[in-house]
Amino acid sequence: MLACQGLRKEFGDRTAVDDVSFTIADGECYGLLGPNGAGKTTTIAMVCGLLQSDGGTVTIDGAPGGSRQAKAAVGYVPQELALYPDLSATENLHFFGLLYGVSGKRLDQRINDVLALVGLSDRGSERIGTYSGGMKRRANIAAGMLHEPRLLILDEPTVGVDPQSRNAILETVATLGIAVLYTTHYMEEAAKLCQRVGVIDDGHLIAEGTPAQLI
Repeated sequence: MLACQGLRKEFGDRTAVDDVSFTIADGECYGLLGPNGAGKTTTIAMVCGLLQSDGGTVTIDGAPGGSRQAKAAVGYVPQELALYPDLSATENLHFFGLLYGVSGKRLDQRINDVLALVGLSDRGSERIGTYSGGMKRRANIAAGMLHEPRLLILDEPTVGVDPQSRNAILETVATLGIAVLYTTHYMEEAAKLCQRVGVIDDGHLIAEGTPAQLI
């Protein structure tokens, strides 16, 4: 579903990502594990087509990275909240659904489906600004799943949330059944969720394998 080969990105004199290569199969949850500043978010930005690489290639569902077809196959959930606080969860999802080209009865059904998936069915009419931090994170995931992506990219989705919300997010991800790229600096999350893990540090992919192999 995703193939990254030799990705490289420089910012002035600093090389943020250097020759990073990995693949993710359909239905596989792949963890990108590393400390803050290791290059995880920069790698994700290149995969999503939000950042032009200085070298290497990205292929998503057979399409070149950055193409319209590749972008349509991706659901991206960034670290920062990407929702409007003055709108309700349902209103946010309706807006983003229209941007994705989803409308009418299908959009109404998808909104119901994703709110149920993240455990917010009974809170959909409430403004995002009134949500707790964990609920906002879950609503963010709902927006990323709205258009039924083939690949879901989650950039440290549990940072700063309470333990109950963290467990809810992990349980949600575990049930998706699609290709997932999951970045984290929590080793226990990677071990719990991911079939394979790549360890990234200082812009380099320094190890890769199953959690058991890496341990």
